[in-house]
Amino acid sequence: MTQSAIVPTTLDLIGNTPLVRLAGPSEAAGCDIFGKCEYANPGSSVKDRAALYMIRDAEARGELKPGGTVIEGTAGNTGIGVALVANALGYKTIIVMPDNQSKEKMDTLRALGAQLVLVPPTKYSNPGHFQHTSRRMAEEIDGAIWAGQFDNVANRRAHIETTAPEIWEQMDGKIDGFTCAVGTGGTLAGVGMGLKERDESVTIALTDPHGAALYEYYANGELKSEGSSVAEGIGQGRITANLEGAPIDTQFRVSDEEGLEWVARLLREEGLCLGLSSGINVAGAVALGKQLGKGARVATILCDTGFRYLSTLYNAEWLAEKELPVFDWLTAQDSD
Repeated sequence: MTQSAIVPTTLDLIGNTPLVRLAGPSEAAGCDIFGKCEYANPGSSVKDRAALYMIRDAEARGELKPGGTVIEGTAGNTGIGVALVANALGYKTIIVMPDNQSKEKMDTLRALGAQLVLVPPTKYSNPGHFQHTSRRMAEEIDGAIWAGQFDNVANRRAHIETTAPEIWEQMDGKIDGFTCAVGTGGTLAGVGMGLKERDESVTIALTDPHGAALYEYYANGELKSEGSSVAEGIGQGRITANLEGAPIDTQFRVSDEEGLEWVARLLREEGLCLGLSSGINVAGAVALGKQLGKGARVATILCDTGFRYLSTLYNAEWLAEKELPVFDWLTAQDSD
């Protein structure tokens, strides 16, 4: 996509991210696999897009006024995007996050000036869940709005109006499949809807980590989860408003081990330092590519930077504690 040399505001830095052909995944799939480099957004993740659209939507509806506060419950990346957009527009930010997320995310949110409220991780049915806690806070604070990314369809609209047309243009309309994992559902549903508007034959696939319930829902009509995952920000146990009507044609389930294998390969072989959700997405794209066959062109989302997980994914002790394979270069360093 052609860009002018200068953008008019810092918020115009969100979106228009590069698309890259991934050599290792393409070879493994026997077709072309492309990654949308969402770590190139100002907040280093795909969630900047949803943050911008949700805040602009609240302004347009007259709910968010000058000097107001944006409150959100998030695993971290949406909060970082919200804090940056809010800073640029003159709003305060309060972020409610489960206390089991990476230290880097917590440190980043504090560094951005957000007020960070940590709560124990719990099931959605528990009133102490981070989403419910953040919603109650927004109801109790004057001038505050709750972003509500899971059921706020401005999230999905960000991807219908920006991510999908960018991918379509970057691939010259020659795209056979798209897949990614689901947290809120905004990215998969929005990109899926946007691509289907242009070509109904594009295959849209869910890639679910273990421990999430959507694989079984789209495969067999039942919200049922199996196993668990350490991946942050993905994995869903309900049909959010963003997922309603999502044009999902097929589904894959990917283990943390398989996702980590692609995280390791993309770093070692292609110089991309990514988080586990990106590895899971790439594994799903390879599976979709194999299903579609030789000559297929499949896109996925490289969600965020691996620099956000130095204390977890890129830490030998943490990986060993979680009984996950430790990257060989980390063990080599320990033995020096």
